[in-house]
Amino acid sequence: MTVRARGVALAVVLGGIALGTVLAPAATAAPTQSGRDQWAPADSAAIRPGVVTDTEGGGSCTSNFVFTSGDRTFLGQAAHCGGTGDATETDGCDSGTVGIGTPVTIKAADGTERTGHLAYSSWVTMQANGESDPDVCAFNDFALVEIASEDAADVNPSLPVFGGPTGLDTDGLGTGDLVYSLGNSPLRLGIEALGPKVGIDVSETGGGRNHDVYTLTPGIPGDSGSAFVDDSGAAFGVLSTLNLAPLPASNGVIDLAHALDYAAANGDVGDVELALGTEPFNAGPAAGLPVPPLPALPALPALGG
Repeated sequence: MTVRARGVALAVVLGGIALGTVLAPAATAAPTQSGRDQWAPADSAAIRPGVVTDTEGGGSCTSNFVFTSGDRTFLGQAAHCGGTGDATETDGCDSGTVGIGTPVTIKAADGTERTGHLAYSSWVTMQANGESDPDVCAFNDFALVEIASEDAADVNPSLPVFGGPTGLDTDGLGTGDLVYSLGNSPLRLGIEALGPKVGIDVSETGGGRNHDVYTLTPGIPGDSGSAFVDDSGAAFGVLSTLNLAPLPASNGVIDLAHALDYAAANGDVGDVELALGTEPFNAGPAAGLPVPPLPALPALPALGG
């Protein structure tokens, strides 16, 4: 069973002895940018990955990455951040949701509030298209908030704390691979040290559309939609669900490459590209944090003879 991360605790402190501590990879140089040539300085940008978004009629979430399409600039969030139903509504093909054009308040890092609008939602799009693939319906949880043109000069795409993203991961993850994320729930009261998280990939489900991960520190309400990168700083996912079974207290992280492919084929936002960070990726802030233990996976049923 899964529940959406918005409005519920995302994880609990995991028991057991950690396998070890994080060995931080060497810093990865900032990548060459494509698309926009100028971004606001990373250390003073008001709009950046991880700022809180509050969707009118939906909920409060953490944004993930910055995206561009032509001269348009977007913040990513989970589609269920615009959900109007219960947290147990996890099927994007029949769950209640706000519509395209809904105002979204962007709670900028400089303390101001900027107004964007919902430009794309996988849930809205799947419902309009009559999507019926169960894996797509369950694991396509992605939305784009368009940033007003007058606010675009205040944007930087670098992840706070870690830097990057260095690119888009299109190959999936392997069991035990390290992952990094940054929550920004209002319940953290602005204490930045509580935001960085390190974890491990446990399994891939839904034909690669979903990654089940464990993170050491618990997610809390408002972390939903957070960015996930791999140990090279490549963006691979967006925090979506809390899994109650068969891997209790794990999180479902939707695959970003699959989500962007669906948006390109079915959305109305053009050729959306991930904006690469202006700052090099460095997992150093997570160094010394114990890595959560790899859980015992459920036994496969015996084959009948």
